[in-house]
Amino acid sequence: MHLVHERRPVISGLGFTILKSASESRELNDTDVIDAISALADTYRTLGTGLYYEKPPEGPVARTLYGHLAAFLAELKKEETQQTGFGGLKDSQAYQLLVFLLRVARYETNGRPRSRAFLDFLRAQFPRSPETQPEPSSIIVP
Repeated sequence: MHLVHERRPVISGLGFTILKSASESRELNDTDVIDAISALADTYRTLGTGLYYEKPPEGPVARTLYGHLAAFLAELKKEETQQTGFGGLKDSQAYQLLVFLLRVARYETNGRPRSRAFLDFLRAQFPRSPETQPEPSSIIVP
């Protein structure tokens, strides 16, 4: 748990990335989120052993989210390395944080195929930002 508290900004960034993807893709649901996080956790688990094995999720919505989350982590690692001059987020730490987020997602979802309970949970945890809010209606009301 110490790692989760220490790396809270990473968890927040992952949550924000999920919400941003949800605002871009209305089809995204908890199952897609869980599939994407699980696949990315598997990727980081194998990276921790020195192997590179990537198996993105089958569904196109989950695969897109997987790409967004992977890009977020890659950019974070790059920025931390540039700022400190040392290695930033370790693969084993990324794996542990992803597993934590996966457990929260599984706990917060209601298990229904198209559930968005975990997404609603994330929305409640993070303040609204212009990037995660839906576009305003273009209908003009007198």
